[in-house]
Amino acid sequence: MLVKGMFSVFWLELLYCVAVLLMISRAHRGLKIPQIHKVPGLDAMDEAIGRATEMGRPVHYAPGIAGLDNAQTMASFTTLGYVARQCAKYGTDIIVTNRMSVVYPITEDIVKQAYIQEGRASDFRPENVRFFSEDQCAYASACVGLMLREKPAANFFIGAFWAESLIFAEVGSQIGAIQIAGTAQTSQLPFFVAACDYCLLGEEMFAAGAYLSKDPVLIGGLIAQDWGKMVMAAFIILGTLVATMTSKGNWFLDWLRQ
Repeated sequence: MLVKGMFSVFWLELLYCVAVLLMISRAHRGLKIPQIHKVPGLDAMDEAIGRATEMGRPVHYAPGIAGLDNAQTMASFTTLGYVARQCAKYGTDIIVTNRMSVVYPITEDIVKQAYIQEGRASDFRPENVRFFSEDQCAYASACVGLMLREKPAANFFIGAFWAESLIFAEVGSQIGAIQIAGTAQTSQLPFFVAACDYCLLGEEMFAAGAYLSKDPVLIGGLIAQDWGKMVMAAFIILGTLVATMTSKGNWFLDWLRQ
């Protein structure tokens, strides 16, 4: 039995699934697929890590202050894995600061696995992955103190941030660190844009995994998602025009209601 209002949704979902599978298949076979646009903030990660290596100073990574129920934290894990692997490859210390106790063991394991993958398991230092406090202000104070003491040459603030965003970015700027930030918190983006060298704006942070790993599955899924967003935008424009220009009956809305 067809549920009213689900007919159009079914066909749109089916079309989306076909697009995802098609793009993943083409990427696996090495066929031509649309290219992901250049993201300066992600390209600058290697530069920031290289600078820290040359200066003999550590890299500081903060995965945000949210828990595992926040998509930004999950997206940050992918970027952390890449940064940790690059630090392991160049022999650069990476310090990860955690606010949430449930996030702490995951970031520790991500960094540990990065060192193992690079064949430098003996260089992994568990004490460099630190849990400070679940209190927001206490965590912010501890991070500021760490930056002033350790003076990292590069700061990565990738995840969900709130009131502490400008504090982190300002202190990092004062110690002369290259700073790359990324968040989907629109209220905090202006602070990161003003005080950091590079900033990942919203969806760029979620696309980081595909951009950095070049994994065919992730790239194919990302391209299909962008196509889906364009189709939805076209539907909104078409629906607005049809509703505005048609006085009696709206075939487009009638189809969507089926």
